[in-house]
Amino acid sequence: MTRANRLILFAGLAIALLPIQTMADTGDIGTIIENFVTKQFPDAANHFWIVNDTLWDGDEMIVDMNAIVTERRQDAPTANRFLLLIVDGRLRGIQNIPLDAEAECQKEQEA
Repeated sequence: MTRANRLILFAGLAIALLPIQTMADTGDIGTIIENFVTKQFPDAANHFWIVNDTLWDGDEMIVDMNAIVTERRQDAPTANRFLLLIVDGRLRGIQNIPLDAEAECQKEQEA
């Protein structure tokens, strides 16, 4: 991935996070995600992440995100997709989902 592509992805992420910061206070979302990715891939040479979608429900937030990671001994980065549950500014749940899966951040349907 070229430096220009990374810059475009980073700019898109920054723009995507602007509405999140104005909606409610769930802590520093960027720091929560960065800490998660760093702990999930401690041996990575480098990484970046992209927020695909979010769902807010009071003090709970579900984040659909991709983490693109290059391991120290690999040339090509690998992509992973996660759903993160953030409650009161703390990461409370993680689900790894397939990259090609349809995952929508929507409220659960009540029976």
